[in-house]
Amino acid sequence: MELVGSPLTATYAHPRSTPTKFLPAISTMASSYKNRFPYYPLPQSFSLPWMPSTYYKTAAINPTLAPFSKSSQGSMPSKMLPFVSNRTTLFTRYTPDDWYRSNLTNYKESETSRHNAECLRVDTSRMIQDKYQQTKKTQAESTKNLGERVNDIEFWKSELCRELDEMIGETNALTDMKKRLERALAETEAPLQVAQECLLHREKRMGIDLVHDDVEKQLFTEVDVIRSCQERMQRYLDKAKAQLASNRAAQHELERDLVNKQAAHRIDDKCHHLRNTSDGISYYRGVERVDATISVPESWAKFTDDNILRSQSERAASAKLRDNIENLLVVTANEMWRQFNRVNVAFTNRIAETADAKSKIQTHLAKTLQEIFQIEMNIEAIRKAIRDKGPPLKVAQTRLDERTRRPNVELCRDPAQLRLINEVHEIDETIQSLQQRLRDAEDMLQMLVHAKSVLEHDLAVKANSLFIDQEKCMGMRKTFPSTARLVGYV
Repeated sequence: MELVGSPLTATYAHPRSTPTKFLPAISTMASSYKNRFPYYPLPQSFSLPWMPSTYYKTAAINPTLAPFSKSSQGSMPSKMLPFVSNRTTLFTRYTPDDWYRSNLTNYKESETSRHNAECLRVDTSRMIQDKYQQTKKTQAESTKNLGERVNDIEFWKSELCRELDEMIGETNALTDMKKRLERALAETEAPLQVAQECLLHREKRMGIDLVHDDVEKQLFTEVDVIRSCQERMQRYLDKAKAQLASNRAAQHELERDLVNKQAAHRIDDKCHHLRNTSDGISYYRGVERVDATISVPESWAKFTDDNILRSQSERAASAKLRDNIENLLVVTANEMWRQFNRVNVAFTNRIAETADAKSKIQTHLAKTLQEIFQIEMNIEAIRKAIRDKGPPLKVAQTRLDERTRRPNVELCRDPAQLRLINEVHEIDETIQSLQQRLRDAEDMLQMLVHAKSVLEHDLAVKANSLFIDQEKCMGMRKTFPSTARLVGYV
């Protein structure tokens, strides 16, 4: 295992008294361990066991001549031997004291070096152990934090999955309700068309039957009720479409957040299970200086919590809208059925009234025809009576004419003459009265014929009204949708 870090300097290590040219300064070695982690891969030699040759170089001793003694300093140049070959016999480089002092110095230096080396070894062993424990503890804390992070991600993943399932279910339920509403809205077209066609057919009524009766009022009301129901249905259909768009937007946010959570969970779980002996670990120079984070734990949790809260809010609004649509379908179906029944009752009453009027007209027409027949017979009897008065009138007038030829005094105004004159007057008056009665009878016949014509026309009008109301209108109204179709189940 490669160990990195900064060495700890022992308090009992004393600085060396020898020149620094024999060994490199410890500070130069410590300078290479300033940082906690290396920025570059360590050379292979650092992973080898510690060797003194790595840090020390061979010392080179350059001896110097000892200073001259006083006696030699005071000697005259003339007393010195000029021959070089005799210098070693005449002059010495060191004294015995110098030799002993040099040995003692070397001993002390060696002892000091050994002591410092021993302290360095002990301190290095302790530092290695401390750094190993520290590294192990740091790695355990990082592993623990990664485990906690994985648990947090799993918790929010489960919350997102649960909310996503509920949102999908709510969206499907609202979609089904929207389809029901669309079917119910489509079913209202047939009753509306029937009501409008009933109004158009009733415009074909004739004469006095073309009245603004209760049936027509109820039909207009039915048209208004159906259109009002259609407007409310269309308004809620638009709301359902908008709510579905909001639900899908919230669902998309949940799905995207869940995908991100799954990716983060996979990465953090992989990091959590990485060990020093795992494959795929390597150096990534300068990665600790790269800060690609865009959130903190609080904002990270708040982001998912906001998505869940938004989804819950949309779900609540969607559920409320579904309840409103359900109530709307029930209310509109009841309203249309109630008005449908009112129109049918009005049609039934109007048909009964028209049928009763038709029946009465038929009765009056039959009586009128009978009376016409009687008056025609009466007219023929009057005409016969007038014709029958002709012979008596002729007889009376002939008698009077013959009696005017009596001679002289025989032209007597006797009772016979008076009676004949009265008879002529009576027959004339009878004829005049019969002719007046004939004129009256003919006038009455004309009145009866006109009444017959009116009754026949009114009968035709009533028959036409009955055909329109009973056959056409009520025949079409038998196809009114059922309640199940009006609420969109079929």
